[in-house]
Amino acid sequence: WTRFRSRCVWSWEGWVHAWQHEPSLRQWIVANLISGALAFWLPLEPAERALILGGGVMVLAVEMLNSAIERAVDYTSKETHPLAKQAKDMASAAVAISAIAVGVMWLVLLYDLATT
Repeated sequence: WTRFRSRCVWSWEGWVHAWQHEPSLRQWIVANLISGALAFWLPLEPAERALILGGGVMVLAVEMLNSAIERAVDYTSKETHPLAKQAKDMASAAVAISAIAVGVMWLVLLYDLATT
């Protein structure tokens, strides 16, 4: 129980830090609030809603990993290095890919709504 409690505390501390220092996380939260509201407003099936909501949460998770990678790279060295840039760029690309995946989910669902 103690380990579980500690992990919850550490996770919360990480979330609070990201909320305070990562504008992109706050932007994705706004996007998720809009997306979630639309998911409940539109006549979607429960599984479709779950897909959209879960996808949005995954974008937040990838954004947190992106921020963690940036922190780790910056901690390692403040010098400009091609490998550090590549690591940061790939982490950023992972966020973009996860967001594109959710966009594709929305396009498929909206197409299905429009054609039925």
